[in-house]
Amino acid sequence: MHVALLQVASPDVETPEKRRRRVDAAVRRETRLADTDVLVLPELWGAGYFGFDGYEAHAEPIDGPTVALAQAWARDLRIEVHLGSFVERHADGRLSNTAVIVDRNGALTNVYRKVHVFGYGSQEQALLTPGDRVGVSPLGGLPSGVLTCYDLRFPEIFRSLVDLGAEQISVCAAWPAARLEHWRLFTSVRAVEQQAWLLACNAVGEQQGIALGGHSRVVDPWGQVVAEAGDDEGFTRVEVDAGLPQRVRATFPALSDRRWGAETNTSTTKEHA
Repeated sequence: MHVALLQVASPDVETPEKRRRRVDAAVRRETRLADTDVLVLPELWGAGYFGFDGYEAHAEPIDGPTVALAQAWARDLRIEVHLGSFVERHADGRLSNTAVIVDRNGALTNVYRKVHVFGYGSQEQALLTPGDRVGVSPLGGLPSGVLTCYDLRFPEIFRSLVDLGAEQISVCAAWPAARLEHWRLFTSVRAVEQQAWLLACNAVGEQQGIALGGHSRVVDPWGQVVAEAGDDEGFTRVEVDAGLPQRVRATFPALSDRRWGAETNTSTTKEHA
């Protein structure tokens, strides 16, 4: 399986419409995507994560222009797409930070609304409604979960995906450069903990005076970094061994040695109710 991570900058002076056109052109002229199975983009690259004042104006429904663009890439290029995320407007007016997986036919196979919305130095908690569920779907031939940025700080949500069968987890992010070492730490340790591939695509550039960290990464189930980008826009392409998670789990069966998991938590709660 071949995976491409596309780092995108979202400058304040560029409208989401212009940015979609620019990113569309970049995707369509990238010749290496002809031999790529999965394309992953960053968090809220259309609206710009730190463009909080524009969330309301730039929000769109699940069948809006950002998802439609990802569906067009999938069908035209015969590629699976984790479009990153966009500001979704629900029918009742609520807004969510929503990530979507699109298969090669343009069908939505996984819709994830960010559970851990960020509060520190951010208006995300005030503006967006958190999600309440995760799911696993095929991505590049592997059962895969989808998470977003701040979720990296919460190991339990990663383990919940493993309990659902995930062997790969794809993370879109707008992680600031100021905490780049945390980004590197968490992307590595989450892969080791879950014995799963970790595909992590981060934003670059500057938004509202805040520098984004880039350094998108692909980490294997042993915790080895098999690819890491720099801090510029562009594609990072890597080959992923789809059979590695099962081989690692068989060789070093840490997951099967768990003594405290979802079932244990449930039974203990009942015993002490």
